[in-house]
Amino acid sequence: MLKFYDNNTTLIATFEDFILTVYVIIDDLYRCFAPPEVVTRRHALHAKLSDSEIITISICGELAGIDSENAWYSFIKRNYRHLFPTLCSRSRFNRTRRALLKTTELPRQKLSCVFPIPASRYLIVDSFPLAVCKFGRAGYCRSFRGYGADYGKCPSKKETYFGYKVHALITLEGYITAFEITAASTDDREGLRDLVQGKEGFVALGDKGYVGETPTQDLNSHGVCLMALKRSNSKTDWPREVRQMIFKQRRRVETVFSQLSGQLNAERVLARSFQGLCTRITNKILAYNLCLALNSIFHETCELAQIKRLIF
Repeated sequence: MLKFYDNNTTLIATFEDFILTVYVIIDDLYRCFAPPEVVTRRHALHAKLSDSEIITISICGELAGIDSENAWYSFIKRNYRHLFPTLCSRSRFNRTRRALLKTTELPRQKLSCVFPIPASRYLIVDSFPLAVCKFGRAGYCRSFRGYGADYGKCPSKKETYFGYKVHALITLEGYITAFEITAASTDDREGLRDLVQGKEGFVALGDKGYVGETPTQDLNSHGVCLMALKRSNSKTDWPREVRQMIFKQRRRVETVFSQLSGQLNAERVLARSFQGLCTRITNKILAYNLCLALNSIFHETCELAQIKRLIF
């Protein structure tokens, strides 16, 4: 297992250094946690690119801000062929990347085995919209209709959109511990119920969209305490100090979603299939978490949430 010691480097000087760092981490996690049926699948040993290389290229592409898969793969061919001397065709790369969707989830789940990611009793829950097309073209969008895409409303943007909703559990430091993609019309409380399955012993801090006696009692029965901001017409409200605490801690989720959207283009959907969409979102979240994890050991030269300073 990869370990970091006191004499490890605290500076990534170039983007090439960053690619190599990501590859070492991903390859180590892959070797430790990848399922045997994935590692020993047919033709895996004869592939031009290893699974670790494919995941690394995908992550670095998301962080570089190049949304076009064709443009990013061409960029790698022109500038970093010496790092990946046996590149396969772009179509095979994309097919393999989508097939590795579940495997790509493993590094995100196992980052705590390598990095000093603190375990938090308090988690922030929220969601952001994922429109698959412009509202005016929703009637012609057929690629995602068979995979649950529908109409939903985004209160913060005061608009109706067609697509999905991404629900996430986030630590107070900003790590995304769990996420789920649901239909746009899914109630936030339903998304939270799915997120906490198999988890217990933590406090979820939510906004007004999570208010309700039934979901609160349901979560309590599963060992999860929900603390949501009350609506203005609520007869019972939290004490002022508690409201201020929830509001203050929830600022972190706004920063996280802003970085996912502004720096990683999470809300820009270019995928043509639901599996492709899930693959892109998974890679973006893994890339974001990995940058936070690297910043946790490079704290002398970079603040935790400044993910772009690692490569730019």
